[in-house]
Amino acid sequence: MVGEGPKKKTSIHAGHRGRVKQEFLERGLEGWPDHRVLELLLFYALPQGDVNGLAHELLDRFGSLAGVLDASADELCKVKGVSEHTAVLLRLAPALAGRYMSSRAGVRPVINCAADAYQVLAPRLVGAKNEMAWVLCLDGKNQILGVRRLSEGCIDATAINIRRIAEEAMALRAARIYLAHNHISNIALPSRADLDTTMAIRAALDNIGLELVDHLVFVDGDMISMRESGLL
Repeated sequence: MVGEGPKKKTSIHAGHRGRVKQEFLERGLEGWPDHRVLELLLFYALPQGDVNGLAHELLDRFGSLAGVLDASADELCKVKGVSEHTAVLLRLAPALAGRYMSSRAGVRPVINCAADAYQVLAPRLVGAKNEMAWVLCLDGKNQILGVRRLSEGCIDATAINIRRIAEEAMALRAARIYLAHNHISNIALPSRADLDTTMAIRAALDNIGLELVDHLVFVDGDMISMRESGLL
């Protein structure tokens, strides 16, 4: 037809890469063969084309995934298709893993009560112009794993999404959490909606093995703990 140009071909490699990335996000690396793990890593060094063959070649040359990641940059660059850029990424993977494990093994602050949680959360909520919701994630020993913002709303409302809470907590491998949000009205007393939402969240998290320890309501200069107030 007049006016129609040549149609762009959809890359089969682009579709494959998308599927591999999505599978990793949904299920992690459990059950993956080494070449597929290496292939996913190579996606980020070689943004176009098929890297499956290169992954197999690297494994054949160095014997295992560990062998590839432990190889020197000079040795890696001797493999056809491996540039210095690719070698740096491969060398970075074990170094980053080591730093990660060291960080997780370090001594982290412990949260034993609402007052402890207040010290961590207050800088994020006190003085805020809009209502915001945050989750404080803890391990089985009540050590802090991380603090994540869940939402920010208008001047008098914010949404707390149960799925978002679960995703953030599970990403950090949390065992228990504190929820927190602020009231712009300067009245810290939880509303009926706050209480109903909290009960629904607690029931949903119980079903997936996450404990909601407390829900804290902040205003400037004050905070109410639902647990310590007998509301949770």
